[in-house]
Amino acid sequence: MTSKLSNAQIAWRAAQDITDGAYVNLGIGFPEMVAKFQPPGREAIFHTENGILGFGEAPAEGEEDWDLINAGKKAVTLKPGSAFFHHADSFAMVRGGHLDVAILGAYEVAENGDLANWSTGPKGVPAVGGAMDLAHGAKRVAVITDHVTKDGKPKLVERCSLPLTGVGCVTRVYTSLAVIDIEKGHFVLREKLPALTLEALQAQTGAKLHLDGPVADLTVPEL
Repeated sequence: MTSKLSNAQIAWRAAQDITDGAYVNLGIGFPEMVAKFQPPGREAIFHTENGILGFGEAPAEGEEDWDLINAGKKAVTLKPGSAFFHHADSFAMVRGGHLDVAILGAYEVAENGDLANWSTGPKGVPAVGGAMDLAHGAKRVAVITDHVTKDGKPKLVERCSLPLTGVGCVTRVYTSLAVIDIEKGHFVLREKLPALTLEALQAQTGAKLHLDGPVADLTVPEL
């Protein structure tokens, strides 16, 4: 029995909620994995803040064109109809509300939707970067993350202790244990691993989990 989801399984679950034709930005690192798991019959249009819209899968090793990279400096391919453009135009798309979804990683998410995902102190990433714009420019902001830190502390908390990326911006969190919505300043549990009791999940969550109807089983394929 799975004790927690792998990163690939979390990314798979998040991908199931992306609608056909949605304009989507995936955060650097772990969130980029979401692009691998588009459901059959659906195609998202992926945006990268350094100026590409409609890029495709990573090229085969040795076939990279290093003039075509995403914001994480990883090589990409272009799909028919892709476009590339100035960095300023890319941010105009973000700030103008033209992205349907942004899926980001997190160090902390608060029950009011605050997001902290860029700083862990003096040795952390030196600046918030484009995540701040994505957090408030996208129509929907979702987070994918392990449910707890490497030392077992909750990532879902009453209030963030780290510097904020965005205020009240997150509406759904996909974790290694559950799918949780943020509504009216509360964590609302939607799905959890079948073998995990509500009490055990609450013990690993730093704020109260609220129920609004039945809680579905969080089921994903082996990946």
